[in-house]
Parts: sequence; C-alpha cells; structure tokens
Amino acid sequence: MPRSAPTGAAESRLAHALDVASRTVLAAVGGYLAAALTTAGLARWLPLPRVEAVMAGMLGSFAIYATVAIFAFAVARASRAWFWTSVYCVPLAAALYLSMHGGGA
Repeated sequence: MPRSAPTGAAESRLAHALDVASRTVLAAVGGYLAAALTTAGLARWLPLPRVEAVMAGMLGSFAIYATVAIFAFAVARASRAWFWTSVYCVPLAAALYLSMHGGGA
C-alpha cells in the first residue's frame, strides 16, 4: 500500500515554491526597476555632458541590477529583500519625479 505524503510536506513545498517565485520576481522586476531608476537619476544629476552622464548611468545600472539579483537570493527572508529594494527605489523614484516636474525649486 503506497504511503501518501503528509499535508505538512505539501504545504512546505508550496511555501518554498512561493518563496523562490517571489525572489525570482524581485530579482527580475525589482532589479530592472532599480537599474532604470539609477540610470535615469545619474543621467539627470551628474554634472557631466549629457552623453557622458547617460553612459555613466548605463554602466552603473549593470552593477545595480546584479546587486539586486544577488541580494534577492542571499538574504534569509524574501520579505527583507523586498523591503530593502523598496527602500532603495521609492526615494530615488520620488526624487527623480520631483526633479523632472519642478518640485523643490
């Protein structure tokens, strides 16, 4: 008679699969968002000619994307990775929005 898997094992596998899926989404989407915001911010705020500022921002974006992707799988909990990625992205997005739409002076 075959033994059926306990329900706790199935729930554990589902929790693990959701954790990996969450980290994968963070690595892909969060990494892209962080890299894009960094590129736009550096291109806008670096005191260089426009072409050089854009190139510096693009070069920096590769490091940011890789850092977020590694960080997504390196931390103990996925919620911590989501939190710190949002701590990085939200103020950067707000500052970029304000600088583009005349906020502040």
